[in-house]
Amino acid sequence: MTTLSTSTQRTEFAASAYEVQVRLLAELSHIAVRQYELPAGCDVDLINLSENATYKVEHPATGRRWALRLHRDGYHTDTAIRSELAWQRDLREKQIITTPAALPGLDGEILQKVSHPAFPRDRNVVLFEWETGSEPGVNEDLSAPFEVLGEVTARMHQHVRTWKRPDWFERLTWDFDTSLGDRPHWGYWRDGMGMDGAKQDLFGKTVALIGDRLAAFGKGDDRFGLIHCDLRLANLLVDGPSVKVIDFDDCGFSWLMYDAATPVSFYEHLPEVPDLIQHWLAGYRRIIDLPQADEDEIPTFVMLRRLLLVAWIGSHSETDLARSMGNEYTSQTVDLCRTYLARFG
Repeated sequence: MTTLSTSTQRTEFAASAYEVQVRLLAELSHIAVRQYELPAGCDVDLINLSENATYKVEHPATGRRWALRLHRDGYHTDTAIRSELAWQRDLREKQIITTPAALPGLDGEILQKVSHPAFPRDRNVVLFEWETGSEPGVNEDLSAPFEVLGEVTARMHQHVRTWKRPDWFERLTWDFDTSLGDRPHWGYWRDGMGMDGAKQDLFGKTVALIGDRLAAFGKGDDRFGLIHCDLRLANLLVDGPSVKVIDFDDCGFSWLMYDAATPVSFYEHLPEVPDLIQHWLAGYRRIIDLPQADEDEIPTFVMLRRLLLVAWIGSHSETDLARSMGNEYTSQTVDLCRTYLARFG
């Protein structure tokens, strides 16, 4: 039997049809669950495929559930994943927020490695306890959850001001250069779906203005630090009066007010967004006295996030989310850019 080289395996998997990738990841997930002390006969079902593949692991006889995360190849180092889990653990143990615990494998390690012949390298895997609650929907009344989320976010920001990070702590930095500049983590905004010359020109002017404003805003310790970076609705669970936070996979160093923009991800163009941000601010200010200058810059972070997502959709066209947003998301960004330029340009 011929053995494929690592480079050939990597190319073949990346070039495989979406359905083939989903099948191979499913096979990997069933191998992964055997590395944990789980009851026999668990169902393993895909619930999200984005940067990572996330599965619901459920034992039908007891109803017990867990969340299994298969990490995307090459996105984070082992140290970066352990850093994410260290912050999440400290937030949970100090009761700053409600967030799921990561569970060790049979060997006692939180971060597991799983092999499959179709993958060039071992994939990183983490198993989490299942948290109750439901993802809030954009068509719901989100005013109360946004106030609670504002409080939750402020507590996280407050926590990192005094938390002594491990010496080995390592996370990505999400600044202008790594978002919309020359070293983007999620691809170039110019490669967004449905891009044409007119949009490139308009978006380019918007990007330049964002860069100028962020340079003036600065990265002082009171404005820039370790944050979640992805508090979109899909990463929140509303459970009665509580708002729980999941998926710290994109946490890193950025502007604190970037966390005010991510909850409106993918629907920044809707008319209720400014009101929702005001509810978020009301909750945030119950914990931290936010300067007016920081609030005034939130529209810049909303635009930064919007154009970053245009880039993400273009570079992740194989994912369900990118497919669902597509060209329309880029087109809906046009009016947002015009409004931003008229207000701040």
